[in-house]
Amino acid sequence: MATTASFATVQGIRPTVRVAQQGRIGRQPPRLVRGVQPVKPWCTRVEQTTRKTIVVRAASSDAPVPAPAPEKTGFKRFVDVLTTMFPVWVFLGASMGIAKPSMVTWLSSDLFTLGLGFLMLSMGLTLTFEDFKKCLKNPGTIGVGFLAQYIIKPVLGATIARVLNLSPSLATGLVLVSCCPGGQASNVATYIAHGNVALSVLMTTASTIAAIFMTPLLTKLLAGQLVPVDAVGLAVSTFQVVLVPTLVGVLSNEFFPKVVKKITPVLPLVGVIITTMLCASPVGQVSEVLKAQGSQLLLPVGLLHIAAFSLGYFISKFVGFSETTARTVSIETGMQSAALGFLLAQQHFADPMVAVPSAVSVVFMALGGAALAVYWRGKPVVAEKDDFIA
Repeated sequence: MATTASFATVQGIRPTVRVAQQGRIGRQPPRLVRGVQPVKPWCTRVEQTTRKTIVVRAASSDAPVPAPAPEKTGFKRFVDVLTTMFPVWVFLGASMGIAKPSMVTWLSSDLFTLGLGFLMLSMGLTLTFEDFKKCLKNPGTIGVGFLAQYIIKPVLGATIARVLNLSPSLATGLVLVSCCPGGQASNVATYIAHGNVALSVLMTTASTIAAIFMTPLLTKLLAGQLVPVDAVGLAVSTFQVVLVPTLVGVLSNEFFPKVVKKITPVLPLVGVIITTMLCASPVGQVSEVLKAQGSQLLLPVGLLHIAAFSLGYFISKFVGFSETTARTVSIETGMQSAALGFLLAQQHFADPMVAVPSAVSVVFMALGGAALAVYWRGKPVVAEKDDFIA
């Protein structure tokens, strides 16, 4: 078989190697010519002409070669596995809360507040002040999530409570939990679902800061006619539990980045552990009420979360967001900080029944979001546009 090699130089194009073969094409590689480097498979493009000639064009030697992704250590893989098992831990924690309440009720109100504050702190440790600037540079994706969290879901909660004719205390509790901001559990679920974690954190941050005003305002507006609502007290508690720890985390990340970088890899797992305890403790504290009246709350709370997950996803698709962004908004909308709702209900409402919807919601939220995340994890996202460009 004869093989001929010729070289041509075209303006703006690097020299090409033209290999003409008699007989079957592609069987033999081109001969190496002195002074010419062999063409690498990963940087070549093969074109076939009408004369059955193979033209191999070498890519520019200046083209950047993508660096290989760093291989995860055994410890990181172990942490990832435990984090991915999030729904399992929540289910076990909730089951323990119902079957053996004494094993989880030791998490008193003060410890509960501390745990919730630590969740906010760990979220803040993943942020910088530059991230807050991104919130202003990307109003579209952040805005849709904000709209879903503070308009769609509160209206859903009030509507479901009215249609199902819930008692005033249970209706107030359902409205309260529907007006709470996104929680750190949504960031963990987004990570599991291969969503946009950066967007999830920014949406959680935006809703968390706004919660100081939006949660008491919306609760007062939608449930104030049912029971007395201490809007000022709700705002102060939200400020103490949510905003202060978040700001401490951000400042720590700004001034002590090396220390924060060392502990960041374990933060998702720590978040899962604390979230599991914050799910189990409310269930244990109202376990008797749940056994007696829990069935009547399964439908309204279930409807609230299913509708929130669905609307968050389909509204994002309707406005043209990518699959990754739609998954993120869906999880953010469906996974509110029910633990914050439980804490606020305990501190600012005399009727203990107001806290029961939050106790049910914290399980539905965690189980539903985690199950959805695991489902989406098994459905990889194909190459798509990036909605989140800083």
